[in-house]
Amino acid sequence: MNNVVAARYLLAAILALLLLADQLLPPPLPGSSNPAHLAPHAQVVLARDGTPLRAFPDRAHIWRHPVRVAEVSPRYVEAVLAYEDRFFRWHPGVNPFALLRAAGQWLWHGHIVSGGSTLTMQVARMLEPEAYASRSLAAKLRQMARAVQLELRLSKTEILELYLTYAPMGGVLEGVESASRAYLGKPSLALSHAEAALLAVLPQSPSRLRPDRFPERAREARDKVLDRLVPEWGEATVKEAKQEPVIAQTLREPLLAPLFAERVRKLYPKAQRVDTTLDAGTQASVEQLVAARLAVLPPRVSMAALVVDNATLEVRAYAGSADFSDAERFSHVDMVQGRRSPGSALKPFLYGLALDEGLIHSESLLSDVPQSFAGYQPGNFQASFSGPVGVTEALQKSLNVPAVEVLDRLGPQRFVSLLRRGGLKLDLPRGAEPNLSVILGGVAVNLEGMVGAYTAFARGGVAGKPRYVADAPVEEARLMSEGAAFIIRDVLESGGPVARQVEGGVGARRGIMWKTGTSFGFRDAWAVGVSDRYTVGVWVGRPDGTPNPGFFGANVAAPMLVDVFSAIDDSRPAKRTPPASVTQAKVCWPLGLRADAVPAALCHHERTAWLLNDAAPPTFPDRLREGAARYTDYRDATTGQRVRTACAPGEMKAVEMARWPAALEPWLDAATRERALPPAWASACARAQAPEAGLRIVSITNGETIRRAGSVGGAAPSLRLEARGGQQELIWLVDGQQVGRAPAGKTLHHAFPEAGRHTVTVMDDSGRYDRVEVSVR
Repeated sequence: MNNVVAARYLLAAILALLLLADQLLPPPLPGSSNPAHLAPHAQVVLARDGTPLRAFPDRAHIWRHPVRVAEVSPRYVEAVLAYEDRFFRWHPGVNPFALLRAAGQWLWHGHIVSGGSTLTMQVARMLEPEAYASRSLAAKLRQMARAVQLELRLSKTEILELYLTYAPMGGVLEGVESASRAYLGKPSLALSHAEAALLAVLPQSPSRLRPDRFPERAREARDKVLDRLVPEWGEATVKEAKQEPVIAQTLREPLLAPLFAERVRKLYPKAQRVDTTLDAGTQASVEQLVAARLAVLPPRVSMAALVVDNATLEVRAYAGSADFSDAERFSHVDMVQGRRSPGSALKPFLYGLALDEGLIHSESLLSDVPQSFAGYQPGNFQASFSGPVGVTEALQKSLNVPAVEVLDRLGPQRFVSLLRRGGLKLDLPRGAEPNLSVILGGVAVNLEGMVGAYTAFARGGVAGKPRYVADAPVEEARLMSEGAAFIIRDVLESGGPVARQVEGGVGARRGIMWKTGTSFGFRDAWAVGVSDRYTVGVWVGRPDGTPNPGFFGANVAAPMLVDVFSAIDDSRPAKRTPPASVTQAKVCWPLGLRADAVPAALCHHERTAWLLNDAAPPTFPDRLREGAARYTDYRDATTGQRVRTACAPGEMKAVEMARWPAALEPWLDAATRERALPPAWASACARAQAPEAGLRIVSITNGETIRRAGSVGGAAPSLRLEARGGQQELIWLVDGQQVGRAPAGKTLHHAFPEAGRHTVTVMDDSGRYDRVEVSVR
C-alpha cells in the first residue's frame, strides 16, 4: 500500500471525525467561540503600557499574557508556522501526511522519530493538559478529535492566538509575550529574527532549552529553526541572525504589584485580560523605595503606598505591603484596603469644612491651652501648649486642642456626615456615635479612601474614588468648596503667601501640600501629600495593630512620601491664583474681625488672613465666662482706676475694651496684658461685679467622670479645683460642705474617697458662683 492510498484512508477517517467530534465532545465553552474564554481560570492584569503585573490561575504561579496576532512580531509567527506546522492554514486540525509519516517511522524504528501533531492538536493539549497527559493511542485519538472540534468552532487566527498565549516557555511562563518580557526584557512585537527563532523552538522542550539556564542548547535549537527559515528570510538574514548570542535574563517569578493584581482579579473574576491604570515605571519606583526601607523597619512592620493621578483619578502605583515574600511582615495583608485610625490626618478636612460653614478664616484665634470639653481633655503630641494660635499655625503644627475646639463648634455628627457625603467612608466603634475624639483618630479609614479624599485639594474641592481600570466610571463628590480647598492647600504647602515652612519645609521645592497622622499608641503612621499632578498616601505600621513606639507620621511616613514625589514627579508647580471666593485681608486679635472694622485700640495683634466669601467671622465665644468680647469699661478721671457709678460717683471716662478668651489670659505677654486687661479697681469699688468677669470652674466640666488610678486599694482620686473670673477670695464646696478657700487665680486639690455623684461649687465674696457635677468610680 503506497503513501497516497494510505493517506486517502486516513483522510476518510478524519472526515468521520469531523462529523462526530462536535457531537461526541463537550464544546470548549457552551454558547461561545471566543478564544479569550476558552480557559476562564487564566487571570492576567496589565499596566497601561502593557507590562504584565501578575497572573493568578488555578495552577499555581503561572505567568500568562494573552495577546492577539497583531500584537506579536510577524517574525515569530513565521518561525512558529515554519517549525511547528507549515500546513496550519490548510489542514482541518489533523495533517494526514504528517500522521502517516510519523506512523511509518514508528513501525520501522519501533519508537517515535517525529511527531505528527499539528499546531491545533498542541493547542488542544495546552488547554486540557491533564486529559492528554498519557501517550496512549486512545489519548492521541481524543486529542485529534478535540483539534477537529476546535477547527469547527474557531477561526485559524483564533487558534493561533491560543497558541501564542498558552505555549509553555519554561518555568512559570506561558505564551510568547510573557517569555519575551521575562527572558529578553521586551515586548514580543519587538523581537529580532534570532529572538523569534529562539522563542519558537522553546515549547518543544521548555525545561531543557531555557535560555537563562542552558544558553548553548538554546542556541543550537534556535539555529535549526533558522535553517528552516532560509526560504522565507533569505540566507543573508539567517546568517546574520546566527551571529547573535543567546543572552537571557534570569527568570524570576514576576511580582510587580502582586496585591493589586489579586485585587483586580477578584473584581473581574471571569476576565482573562484586564488592562489597568497602573504605570509600570511608577509602580517599580515605588516598590523599590519601599524595599529600600525594609532595613530600617522593625520585624513585622509593613508599609503601603498609593499614587493617584489627580486629573483622571487613575491609580498609577499600588504597594499593598512592604515585602510580598516576607510572611512575618503580613505580606498577604493589603494595607491599602486595611481600615485603621488616621490620627491627625483628618484635620485638613475639619478646617476646610469649618471655613465653608463660616466659622473661621485662616487666622481665627484659637486656644491651645489645657481645656476640658465635657470631660474630654485632649493634649498635644509634644505634650506642650502654645497659648493663642491662629488656624494656620494650629493646622501646620497639627495642634490637637485647637482642632477639638473647632470640631466642638462644628459638631462631630455634622463633620462625619459631611465627610461621608464627600465620599470618605468612616467607621466608628460598634454602637458609638461621633464624638470629639473623631478628629484625633477615633474613627477608622483606609489609605485608598484617604488618598481619594485628599485629591479634593487639587481638584477644586471635589474628591474622587481611585480608579483601577481605564473604563471604570468616574465617581466623585464635592467635599468642600473650591475656595476652602485652595486655602487649606496654601496653609499646608510650604512657601505659600500665608503658610510657614514647618518640619523641614517638605513642600518648599515642589509645591507639595502634605499632612501626617499618628494613631493612639503609635499603631499607625500616615503621610498624605498633594501636588498638581499626583496625590500620594503612605501608611506604616503592623497590620495586626501592635504599637510601634517612636514610629510616627513625621519621622517614618513623611520621608517616604518625599522620596516618592522626588521619584515620580519632576514637574514644576503651576502658579495658582485664588478663586473669586477667596480674598486676603488684615484681621485683628482678639476679636477676629477685619482690621478696618475695629478701632486701633481694640486691635492688639494684626494678622494677614485668607477670607472665604469675604467673611471674617469673629473669635469663638468664651467657653469659660459669659459676657461680650467687646465691652465698655469706666475709669476714674483722676486716678485711672476702674470704677462704677454706684461706688464712685465722681468724674469718670468710658474706655472701650476687647477681651481675650479667659483661658488665654495667663498666656499673654506683658505688652498685650497691659492693653487687654483693665487696671485695678478703686478701693471704693473693690467689691463691684464687673460685667465681663463671670465666675467659671475651668479645671473640670459638668458630667465628667473620674476614676481611681492603679489598684482598688490605691489612693482616692483627686481633682484640681481651679476657677477663673472671681474677685478676691474663692470658696470651694463639695456636696454643700466647704472644703477650702483660695485667692482668686489659685488652685486647690481635693480627694474623693467615696464613689458616686458629687456636686462641686465655687463662690466669691461678691456672690457669684459656678457649679458642676462629677461622677467618681
